[in-house]
Amino acid sequence: MPELPEVEAVRRGLEERLVGNILTEVRVREPRLRRPVPSLAPWIGRRLLRVERRGKYLLWRFAEGTLLVHLGMSGRLAFVAPDEPPGRHDHLDFLFEGILLRYTDPRRFGLVAPLDAAAEWALEARLGLEPWDERLTPAWACAKVQGRRRAIKEVLLSGDVVVGAGNIYACEALFHAGILPDRPAESLDEDDWARLLAALRAVFEAAIAAGGTTLRDHRTVEGKGGEYRGRLAVYGREGEPCPNCGTPVRRVTQGGRSTFFCPLCQHEK
Repeated sequence: MPELPEVEAVRRGLEERLVGNILTEVRVREPRLRRPVPSLAPWIGRRLLRVERRGKYLLWRFAEGTLLVHLGMSGRLAFVAPDEPPGRHDHLDFLFEGILLRYTDPRRFGLVAPLDAAAEWALEARLGLEPWDERLTPAWACAKVQGRRRAIKEVLLSGDVVVGAGNIYACEALFHAGILPDRPAESLDEDDWARLLAALRAVFEAAIAAGGTTLRDHRTVEGKGGEYRGRLAVYGREGEPCPNCGTPVRRVTQGGRSTFFCPLCQHEK
């Protein structure tokens, strides 16, 4: 599933090419995504003012309202030539004054839907803070997880403390912070959170600069793969030497997902 760096890379590409253009046509070939795609006819003729990201969601802001786009597990947005025929999994086309943006989603877990004020309030209510939000301090995060015995990695994946980390970047940030992924969240003190938040921000920033991480599906809107994969310290590297100490990287299963870590560099206090 695309995580914050991948979604941010897509956002920047959309912002660069589409802002200021009018949506002139939408072609829906397959409306059966995570939720059925509603009629987008009312959006035709509207000018795109900006493209924002909230967590892993894209928000297309028009003067008349907002379209929410979520890439799900395998969704991609890409600029293609206006005469390029659609493939089997090319479900939607958005035309902006001669610019064709195509939505592809083999698993159809993505989402395209209008976002009214009530729906946006509900979205905000269940999302944590952005990684660079000034309110996201070690003290705030520490207080937020008091009484929560869930493993810290699972808390990161939930996105209700800080948004944007999926399996890849949660593993990477915990490694760089020296924190075991199965530690109860309530056991982290302010010093732990200071290291973890710094690591998370650094990993995100480096991954965004590299266009994200491409393991299988992710591509930028220009069709390029993310280049951060070669910089992953532990994710997907079971049995390989830790880049810090040489200890073989271990893999365990948490919540049905693989977790990668170094048993020496990540340890209890």
